[in-house]
Amino acid sequence: MNDLLSYEIFDNTIRAYLVCFGTILLIVLFRKFLSRIISKLLFKVIRRSSWKIDQKSFVELLLQPMEIFLIISITMVALDKLNFPSVLDFELYHIKFRRIVDGLAKGYFIIIFIWLLRRIIDFVALLMEQNANLTPEVSDNQMIVFFKDFFKAVLIILGILLIIRFSFNKEISTYLAGLSIVAGALALAARESLENLIASFIIFFDKPFQAGDLVKVQSITGTVEKIGLRSTRVRTEQKTFVTVPNKQMVDSVLDNISLRTQRRADLNLELSLQTSSDKLDNAISAIKNCLSHPVVENYFAFLSDITPNAFLVHIEYYTAIIPIREFNQLKQTINLSILRSLEELDVVLAGESKDIRIITTGGSAGVP
Repeated sequence: MNDLLSYEIFDNTIRAYLVCFGTILLIVLFRKFLSRIISKLLFKVIRRSSWKIDQKSFVELLLQPMEIFLIISITMVALDKLNFPSVLDFELYHIKFRRIVDGLAKGYFIIIFIWLLRRIIDFVALLMEQNANLTPEVSDNQMIVFFKDFFKAVLIILGILLIIRFSFNKEISTYLAGLSIVAGALALAARESLENLIASFIIFFDKPFQAGDLVKVQSITGTVEKIGLRSTRVRTEQKTFVTVPNKQMVDSVLDNISLRTQRRADLNLELSLQTSSDKLDNAISAIKNCLSHPVVENYFAFLSDITPNAFLVHIEYYTAIIPIREFNQLKQTINLSILRSLEELDVVLAGESKDIRIITTGGSAGVP
């Protein structure tokens, strides 16, 4: 029996193969069990009393990448105990096949490790979102999404650098120094993208608007749906989806309609010059009575000007921030009420009626 276990195949004994593949088989069979234990231990290490998330959610989030991470880790350790078969030690494009296998294994290990870290970032972001939901500020939630995407992008860049270092055995510092000029050229070429990135930080910290606000920038009016690293997505009143560069959102004059304290309505009436001063005074009083509506918070109605064609009466009133449909319905109600009041007072709008007289050369006048 010992002779059989000591028999060598591809430079390794059968005993070594049994130990290696037996270890791999055990980790495959018990991967879920071990992954749950490690995830629970990790949860206890980083747990805080302020967290409002249970242990099960954390374990389920890390379970899949943790399983693959354990399998890859144990497999690499087990295979490392075996001697690389000399028959496979050939060159492929002047590179040893053993080196290619080693580089692929390290690269795959780094990818799984970065995937695991990205899941941890998702978990931390989930915790921060729960805390942010307790505050009235919507910008906190948007900032969490922003930094979650930012750190995920940093992890991807870090993973690429690690693969270059350990899979290709290249010095990162050398490459970084060599690419500094290229990076400078790319920075100049991507100047607008960098400006938009800086503008996104200005938006998050200065907070001129936030997700959910109704804004008007240049000729675009709509609701902000998402603030990204490069642009802001706006849903317009026509229900179209517009992408506005963050630089324009910062540099342009932006009207945050959601921050207004009241809605305003204006109405200009042109009354006939045949209206007497008493009727004019009564008409303005009647208009003020029409504006005495429970929804109207304050109002103004006055004779603003006298022109050769009409008396100009300016009317403006303000309401609370009510839905636009209710506001339009209120405007219609008040306008119709004002018209009825003017009809009752026999006040005529300018240009409502005209007399036309025809004068003949014989001196006789025509009828109107």
